[in-house]
Formats: sequence, structure tokens, C-alpha cells
Amino acid sequence: MFNIALLGAGRIGQIHAANIAAHQQTTLWSVVDPNQENARRVATQYQARQQSANEAMADPDVHAVLIASATDTHADLIELAASHGKAIFCEKPVHLDLARVRDCLKVVKARRVPLFIGFNRRFDPQFRRVQTEAQQGRIGKPESLLIISRDPSPPPAEYVRVSGGMFRDMTIHDFDMARFIMGEEPVAIYAQGSNLVDPAIGDAGDIDTAFIVLKYASGALATIVNSRRSAYGYDQRLELHGSSGLLCAGNMLENQVQHFSAEGCNSALPQHFFLQRYQEAYAAEWLHFVAILRGEAQPECSGEDGERALYLADKALESLRSQREIAL
Repeated sequence: MFNIALLGAGRIGQIHAANIAAHQQTTLWSVVDPNQENARRVATQYQARQQSANEAMADPDVHAVLIASATDTHADLIELAASHGKAIFCEKPVHLDLARVRDCLKVVKARRVPLFIGFNRRFDPQFRRVQTEAQQGRIGKPESLLIISRDPSPPPAEYVRVSGGMFRDMTIHDFDMARFIMGEEPVAIYAQGSNLVDPAIGDAGDIDTAFIVLKYASGALATIVNSRRSAYGYDQRLELHGSSGLLCAGNMLENQVQHFSAEGCNSALPQHFFLQRYQEAYAAEWLHFVAILRGEAQPECSGEDGERALYLADKALESLRSQREIAL
């Protein structure tokens, strides 16, 4: 049995707490959160302890930590956990500053502890099947990838100001997905963006609508389409076109019932919330982390993967500001 300390008892932390408790080989040992009410609520629900970060790290009964706290705490907590020899599951990103990420990963490497970064979309069954079938050669040589990611509504401007911007906060998932699906590193990036959804986002110095094109040495292209607004639900789709076919993964709908009549066909809208859409992905990545704890697997999404996704986000921002293609 592996005892897990959960660092961060907010919305994402509560999802992870449920998955930890549901697994037969993991126990939610303790909960760490400066918001005592949140920590108490989750700890009580799962009969866990409340600890400080230092107490959890020094506790010999804690085998691993799951970091779901505020982004600006991730790197410090990763280093603290590594120094105490704990296995680490950390929500994306490692940090918003690339140099800080690289320093953090040096500590992890020196301590030789496993670090898994929670880019959960890699573990979505639909997207994973696209990647698997592409690797099996089902569509020949991949030539173009289209990733569409639109949120139902924008975050408040207060969040935007501390988020690192759209590319580091939202598009970073799509950069990681492009790397995962294509299986090769891009050699150039070009980004365009606008402020169309909420003027307050523009006032905060950010965009809310974007197109990004990644170019590969093979000649293949990947296009990422982002918006902070989708009037019809959480829009999460991708298609991969190859020399001998096409693989598509569409939206998950609120229900699968379609109504046909003389007037046409009606169906449900996409699921509206990311915790609905990626419920299976969160559960699957926890299964993978337990395999890491058992020594049966290496992290499929490593600290280096987190570093690379942030690097692409930074270069996309450079392209946006300079209005030119950036070599990678």
C-alpha cells in the first residue's frame, strides 16, 4: 500500500483525492493546504490527516506526493519532495519560468526520484487511441494535425494576470498533445492571436483567441486552434491526416441520443466542463502513476516533457509579439 500526501485541496486536488482513495493500492494519507477549511473538508471525507508541507515531506510513512497546489508553488514543492526522496506527481506546469523549470529538474535528476507531470490529455482514451493507431501505421505517414481546444467561458481577468498568459496556461496542453500525437519535435512555430472574447483579458495583457502552426523537419504541420469561449460547450477535438487515411477524435457529448425527424437531426451538446470531459483521463494517469510507484513503468510524461511544452509556449509568445515565424 502506498501512502500519498495531497498538496492542494482545491478543485483539481479533490479529483485526485477521489482517484487516490478509489485505488486498492493507494491511501490518501494526508492533505496539505493553506486553506484550512478546504484541507479539513477533504481530510475528513477520506479519513486522512492534515499536515504542513514540511511535515508531509519529513513523514517516513509518506511514499509519494501529489502536487495540485497553486502554480507558483510547484517548483519549490517538487524540490522539497525530491530532497526527501518522495516520488512526485505534479499538475502542469512545473513553473511559468523556463529557467526555474530547468533548475528544478536538475534537483530531481540529482535525487533520482520519479517525476510525473500531469498533462492528463495524453491519457484520454480517445486521443490515446489516435496516437496508438498512428504509431501502428494505420494512416501511413502523418502529414497534418489539427487540434481544436475551446473553453466554454473565459477565466476572470484576475486569474489571467497570474496565469502566465494563454499560451502557458491553456495552449500548453495542446503543445504537449502535438508532441504526443506527432512523435517528433517541431522545428519552427508561428502564432497569431486576438482579444475577441473579453476586453478585460486584453487589458490584462493577454489574448483569448489564437491560431498556432508548428512545422516539422519531415514537412508535416500541426495547427492549434484556441478560444476562451465556446457557446456550445467544452470543444475538444483533433484530427490527424496521413498519407493513407485520417484519424479523428470528436467531442464527448452530454448524451449519445440523436433525434431524427423530417426537419433534420438533433443531438446533445458537448460536455460543458473539463472535469467531465477528462474524468477518465484523470483516473488513467493515476493508474499509470501507481505503476511507477510499483517500479513497473517510467513516467510517460516526464519533467523534460513539461519543460518542452513550456518552451513551445514561450516561443509561441515570441512569435506573436514579433509577428514572425520562430525557429526552434
